[in-house]
Amino acid sequence: MTITEIGRQAKEVAGIIGIIGSAKKEEGLKSAAAALLEGEAEILSANQDDVIKATAAGMSQGLIDRLELTPRRIEDMAEGLLAVAALEDPVGEVISMKMRPNGLTIGQKRVPLGVVGIIYEARPNVTADAFGLCFKSGNAVILKGGSDALESNKAIVKWLRTGLSRAGLPENILQLITDTDREKTKEFMRLREYVDVLIPRGGAGLIKSVVDNSTIPVIETGTGNCHIFVDESADFDMALDIIFNAKTQRIGVCNACESLLVHRSVADQFLPLLNQRLLTKSVEVRADQEACKIVKDFVPATEEDWGTEYLDYIVSLKLVDSVEEAISHINRYNTKHSEAIITNDYNNAQKFLNEIDAAAVYVNASTRFTDGYEFGFGAEIGISTQKLHARGPMGLKELTTTKYIIYGNGQIRP
Repeated sequence: MTITEIGRQAKEVAGIIGIIGSAKKEEGLKSAAAALLEGEAEILSANQDDVIKATAAGMSQGLIDRLELTPRRIEDMAEGLLAVAALEDPVGEVISMKMRPNGLTIGQKRVPLGVVGIIYEARPNVTADAFGLCFKSGNAVILKGGSDALESNKAIVKWLRTGLSRAGLPENILQLITDTDREKTKEFMRLREYVDVLIPRGGAGLIKSVVDNSTIPVIETGTGNCHIFVDESADFDMALDIIFNAKTQRIGVCNACESLLVHRSVADQFLPLLNQRLLTKSVEVRADQEACKIVKDFVPATEEDWGTEYLDYIVSLKLVDSVEEAISHINRYNTKHSEAIITNDYNNAQKFLNEIDAAAVYVNASTRFTDGYEFGFGAEIGISTQKLHARGPMGLKELTTTKYIIYGNGQIRP
């Protein structure tokens, strides 16, 4: 099937899904979740084929972690669909309604975007999350996953479409582009006649390619050079627990901590404790010259390290003299994703919250919480680091737009 035919089919069903009721959408999501669990063996087998190929090709451990599925992860995908099914349907919500002096009543109403295209890398769980959120928000969705996860995505989509069919819904609400030719991907990026918005989800190279080549409006989801700043008033045990979680719980995710800043006044006491904790996971710390003098295990950092998203057991570390210096460094090198301060100083916490330029800013918590499920969205379509339309984890409302609705009783414009 050609890219154009896929787009045409999506446009046709978008008109159907955009007006079906919440109950039918809930039924479709429950049916899709059940089908996903039914197809677990086939999905895991397909995923193992992808993992074996990726390992042989030298894929990093962080990316393998993103790619690999387990029975628990498939259960999580199904549970995510059920969680989305239980959420309030944003479609049809009237946001405001005001009477004008001429008697016209003017309001805004939430409506679906229409057809959503998503281009993503080796994250097969995105396939289910993207489908669930787009479907619940009344959109048809066209997916273009990375070639590394092709077999996994084909199996997942097969079973999700089976669930839709069993619920009496058009299977073409969800479509997957399986052609791995780069030119086909570029053709997809230019399918403006049929696709209303395009969302890239992956590394910096993928996002840049979509932004540079797409003729479709793009919502950027960003890479994550996420920082944690240990202030001079920080509780050391809290700081160690948060850093350890943010860096090592899952290394291949965009909300993992990649950079540390530590107040110079506590460096002598804190850095040896930090090194001891991170060594339990063999984390390499690339630090500035002064920090390397305090802990001999640290590796000297380069300028490039301050802006790197490692997706590995590596973290950069720099000593600073103040919260102001920490904020300045973060705003220079971050990717506008997620930043955290560990502090017991209320004023420093508020300053950090107010002045850090990022989609999510934390006080005394792990950056790993920047996630649609953790934010109560059921799942997420991605984490937007741009400032137009949507910012942060994108859930149901971010996949809608609005239209004005106007009630009159015969008014004409003089």
